[in-house]
Amino acid sequence: MTTQMDAAELRAELDAAEEILRTATLARLAYDGIDGTPRVIPIGFLWTGEAVVVATHPTAPKFTALRARPRVALTIDTPSPARSLLLRGDAEIDVVDGVVPEYLEAAAKSMQGEDLTSFEASVRETYDRMARISITPDWARYFDFTAGRFPDFLRALTG
Repeated sequence: MTTQMDAAELRAELDAAEEILRTATLARLAYDGIDGTPRVIPIGFLWTGEAVVVATHPTAPKFTALRARPRVALTIDTPSPARSLLLRGDAEIDVVDGVVPEYLEAAAKSMQGEDLTSFEASVRETYDRMARISITPDWARYFDFTAGRFPDFLRALTG
C-alpha cells in the first residue's frame, strides 16, 4: 500500500496551505522512537517552499530514532480559524557545524528584537553542531473548516 500522492494533488494541497506553512510557529512531529514506540513532539519549523526543516542536536533521542526509521508525520494547525495541515514524508538528516540557519529563521516567526537577539546568542553559544532534519512531503491534506475544506467522512455526514 502506498501513502504517496499524485504530484499535482500534493502541490494543490501544499499551495492551499501556504499561509499556515509560512506563519505557524509549531508543528507536531510524529515518529517511532528507537524502542519502536510512537512519539509526538512539538517542534519549531521552517517551510522552505519544498520541505519542512527542523533541527536538533545529534545527541538528541530523535536524531538516532529518525536515522533508524525516517518515516514521519507532521501536523501543523491553528485554533482559530480552525485549520490543520497533515503531512507525511521521510526525514533526511545532515549534521552541520554550528547552527542550522533555518532554526534561527523559524525562531524569528515567534520572537523579535532583543528576545530574538538573546535567543540567537544563546543558541550559538550552546550548539557547536546541529542536525538539520528536512522532510519533503510526499502526502498532504489541508483542512480549513471555515472555508469548507474538511475530511471526506465529515462531508458525507453533513452533506
